[in-house]
Amino acid sequence: MKVNNLGREVFKIISIIFAAVLYAFNINNFLHASALLAGGFTGLTLLIQNIFQQFLNLAVPFSLIYIPLNAIPALISFKFIGKRFTLYSLVFIMLSSVFTDMVPNFGLTDDILLCSIFGGILNGTAISICLISGATSGGTDFISIFISEKYGKDAWNYIFAGNVVILVYSGVVFSWKSAMYSIILQFVSTMIIQMLYKRYQKQTLFIVTEKPQEIYQVIKDCTNHDGTLFKGTGLYQGKERKMIYSVVSSDEIQHLISEIIKVDDQAFINVTKSEMIQGRFYYRKK
Repeated sequence: MKVNNLGREVFKIISIIFAAVLYAFNINNFLHASALLAGGFTGLTLLIQNIFQQFLNLAVPFSLIYIPLNAIPALISFKFIGKRFTLYSLVFIMLSSVFTDMVPNFGLTDDILLCSIFGGILNGTAISICLISGATSGGTDFISIFISEKYGKDAWNYIFAGNVVILVYSGVVFSWKSAMYSIILQFVSTMIIQMLYKRYQKQTLFIVTEKPQEIYQVIKDCTNHDGTLFKGTGLYQGKERKMIYSVVSSDEIQHLISEIIKVDDQAFINVTKSEMIQGRFYYRKK
């Protein structure tokens, strides 16, 4: 068991390092290359860099701005979200900051539309890898996770709206063209995160089975969620049928279904997306 836990921790660290490299590569090869801005504190850091460069002719290192900006959100995360989660996040913040000052621009393209689309894909992918590994990229992502943990709902669209405000300000100060393409980048990034990271999305299970107690135990063991048993009549054969109703996180659904099939390969399973639920819902601690 200890070996398995160590292996998982090592894999998480490797994933966070890879995400930091990908994040830095994206900033230098797609964002800087076409004067685009990301959202959140990364976008704010790039905005401050541009202000220093344009008005004071000073090239300020990315890490010198980005790391101090994350200090207060990191303290909030440490207190309200989790110590290990915050530690992993700080590892990503430090590495991505250093890598951003080191990774070269390979001159892949200067087409602003391509940069906004592929920059958004890489940005969302790097953040998603980070989140799946039990960390965050810092800044507004800390805030998003805090809101999601506290209120139990996906907050990325709210963060996207806040990022648009930063980008509009950038348009006022610098270029509306860059700001509008940056909004495209941020939109693509948000869509990628919502597609890959599903912790705060919920799915409803309707399971018709002859083994309700065994399947309920699988749900309990795999997700720590409860279930409700309904009894009815199958109209085709006129026999009594039992159905379990349960709501689980979307990131648990594939593993849970595979475990249910092991118990009852004749079970009929219907999965639907839950737009909103009211009531207590269990989240694994970070």
